[in-house]
Amino acid sequence: MKVTYPVIFTDVGTNILIEVPDLNILTEANEEGEEKASFADAIMMARDAIGLSCISAEDSHKPIKTASDLHDIDVSKGTFAEDGEGIISLVDVDLDVYRRRVDNKTVRRNVTLPNWLNQEAEAANLNVSRVLQDALMQKLNVSR
Repeated sequence: MKVTYPVIFTDVGTNILIEVPDLNILTEANEEGEEKASFADAIMMARDAIGLSCISAEDSHKPIKTASDLHDIDVSKGTFAEDGEGIISLVDVDLDVYRRRVDNKTVRRNVTLPNWLNQEAEAANLNVSRVLQDALMQKLNVSR
């Protein structure tokens, strides 16, 4: 599932402050040292925050909040409006791709194999878990 939310970006010196009003998200993009954060970094931070918020809602069996229309967001009423000039943009996240990228916890599954097949796999030094993962991804037509 893909989601798109309006995001307010406020440039304040070396940092870019980020607000996603629909999800009550406040974050920032900043660089180490004296370097200025880029808008590419800020968009990546916004995308990450939106992704985390939405998959957390999914995991808690809560509905994902509906995005406001871009024209309904008033930049002058944003949290960081007094800190600098804000601009608004849409940021999209493919939640399926995002989840595959960040949800890497492993789960234990018992698999039953005929003994002869298990012996062949051991003799070939195959990692049965890896083979199963590869086969499932191919069968489901998904990738990491």
